[in-house]
Amino acid sequence: MKTNFFKYQATGNDFVILDNRKDEYDNIQEEQIRKICEKKFGVGADGLILLNTKVGFDFEMKYYNADGKRGSLCGNGSRCLIKFYHHLGFHQESYKFLTSDGEHEATISDDGIVSLKMKDVVALASHHGDFIVNTGSPHYIKLVTKLESLNVYEKGRAIRYSKEFEHHGINVNFVEQLEESELISVRTYERGVENETLSCGTGVTAAALVCYHNEAGFNEVKVKTLGGLLTVEYERIDDGFYKNIWLCGPAEKVFEGSISV
Repeated sequence: MKTNFFKYQATGNDFVILDNRKDEYDNIQEEQIRKICEKKFGVGADGLILLNTKVGFDFEMKYYNADGKRGSLCGNGSRCLIKFYHHLGFHQESYKFLTSDGEHEATISDDGIVSLKMKDVVALASHHGDFIVNTGSPHYIKLVTKLESLNVYEKGRAIRYSKEFEHHGINVNFVEQLEESELISVRTYERGVENETLSCGTGVTAAALVCYHNEAGFNEVKVKTLGGLLTVEYERIDDGFYKNIWLCGPAEKVFEGSISV
């Protein structure tokens, strides 16, 4: 069948969006999703998103990883879907939508920046000198130096497929605090894509929580990814307790078209 699609990206994290408000794609199969997301033979994307209707919300988001399996929360994907919904003609002060980890709120500024409110984080686990943080998706945070030259695919895959994480999987983030700057740099190996992506919204958020600047109160952390800059704003209440977390950055339409699947 011919499938009409929309391609969006948020700091290089790219997604195929299907408008499923008429339930046309309720029965989409893993094999079809893999074909659409395949970078050499399909549209090419880190994941696929369905825009669904949902009573009591502006919409519901269903997210699939590039491997065709249902994914957990995707921060950059959520921001892309907000921009897509805005482009459909729904121009609102704020948006309320449902996704895998529950209800979320989002806004779009006059200059096009999409801000997504994340769930509160109430636990930040230490793990052999590294950190594990769940920001809607599970993330392993490892602080490093010389991030630019690090083999993220090799190092990230080794952690993701270690005995401890092999079954459920985990996203692996390598984080460098840039000298004399409040900027951090993050590179991510993503489960479901099974490779490094140019950016990961939930991973950037997890890294920013680990790299807080203020012991308590308001924090604003600028994050450099391979695909561009993001900002994470939040209140640090105590060790491992963060609320009013916002992931902010650009999200743009790339193109639209149709594909046979």
